[in-house]
Amino acid sequence: MNSVGELDAAVATCRACPRLVSWREEAARVKRRAFQDWQYWARPVPGFGPPDAALAIVGLAPAAHGGNRTGRIFTGDPSGDALYAALYDIGLASQPTATHRGDGLELYGVRITVPVHCATPDNRPTTGERDTCRPWLARELDLLRPTLRAVVVLGGFAWQAVLPVLAGAGWQLPRPRPAFGHGAEALLTDAAGERQVHLVGGYHPGQRNMSTRTLTSGMLRDVLHRGAVISGLPLQRQHP
Repeated sequence: MNSVGELDAAVATCRACPRLVSWREEAARVKRRAFQDWQYWARPVPGFGPPDAALAIVGLAPAAHGGNRTGRIFTGDPSGDALYAALYDIGLASQPTATHRGDGLELYGVRITVPVHCATPDNRPTTGERDTCRPWLARELDLLRPTLRAVVVLGGFAWQAVLPVLAGAGWQLPRPRPAFGHGAEALLTDAAGERQVHLVGGYHPGQRNMSTRTLTSGMLRDVLHRGAVISGLPLQRQHP
């Protein structure tokens, strides 16, 4: 897989985790009442965004009736509603909503991906499923490496998934190992000390975090804005 496009096509054919294959296909058969007319994607959901992104955003996994339905990550569920609205607010998305793969949404300088590409029961992948899916994330970040300057990591699960991927790619992790937190930052350098990539932690915009205000729209915008500033992306903030 020598390009992001080739990687995306290969991801969508994966059947490596029997529990997740069964779950994603069962969700497509049963459907939610609101989506009875949909033909669900029901496959692994690849990343989304340009192949030369300066900023990567790493989430958790597709929602059973979100990305698993629409075929695009963070599309068609409350988490995506929050994320894409925030990206639009700071000028990194062409529109504030993401409803389906043909809705015209574009991202500017940002690519969104996940450590687990299949929908998971209760949004809880096992560590084994995370590790089985790890080569996809490793290859994606490797393909982004020439332009990548920052990674915004949404949630503790993603943080724990990203660190070994970056370490395995030759990035030097700070000691002690960086701990996850909203607004946490870590600077990684390559073995030669010539290149750097910044990690920025943020709470995942899941429905529970948003409804309890553990994460607010402003907090989400702030960590995305921080990642974008580090990446050198042009911004247009529409909210204070």
